[in-house]
Amino acid sequence: MADEEEIAVYDEVEIEDMTFDQTLQIYHYPCPCGDRFEIALADLQDEATDIAVCPSCSLMIRVIFDIDDLPKPDSDPSALAEQQVPVVA
Repeated sequence: MADEEEIAVYDEVEIEDMTFDQTLQIYHYPCPCGDRFEIALADLQDEATDIAVCPSCSLMIRVIFDIDDLPKPDSDPSALAEQQVPVVA
């Protein structure tokens, strides 16, 4: 945990201010460089990290969230898989 405290973050952002991509299962937020910060839902659920990174520059943000407010793991992908019907051409 000492390593996490030493990370210099650009900002702290509430998860409610981020956009969730249902397909990719990631949260993203605009970065000043023009790209966007990204963090995977699985990383937040596992409490592996709360740091979202921008793939284009060196900036990072800390995501402020409550674990209980996150979407449930694998609830959406499995539901979509069950609803899909094979189509024969």
